[in-house]
Amino acid sequence: MKVIKRDSTEIQKEEAHGGTGARKVFASPDHLKSAHFEAMTYGYLPGGNSFDWHDHTDIEEIMVVIKGDGEVHDEDGVYEYHAGDVFVYPANIKHKVHNPTNEEHEMIFVRVKV
Repeated sequence: MKVIKRDSTEIQKEEAHGGTGARKVFASPDHLKSAHFEAMTYGYLPGGNSFDWHDHTDIEEIMVVIKGDGEVHDEDGVYEYHAGDVFVYPANIKHKVHNPTNEEHEMIFVRVKV
């Protein structure tokens, strides 16, 4: 088999952004040879928690909301998110993702080096 197959149920969850949420790293530079690829992760954000203020140095990030209704914050404001929404975070921009509900939210993140 030349393609890489990974069973997502066997990928371990790890803490993300100080332990306020968790993620599974679906793909990393260990899996792809691109000099620009940083990671593809599946994020879990428990109710009432946030991926607190952070930025990604020289890394652009795409977030696809799979489950939940919450908020994305940047220095210019607060924006609602809903399942199916896509957010693109430019490199070096501080942002926060907040789940104000009691339900766990799920997102896919793709990070690319600039």
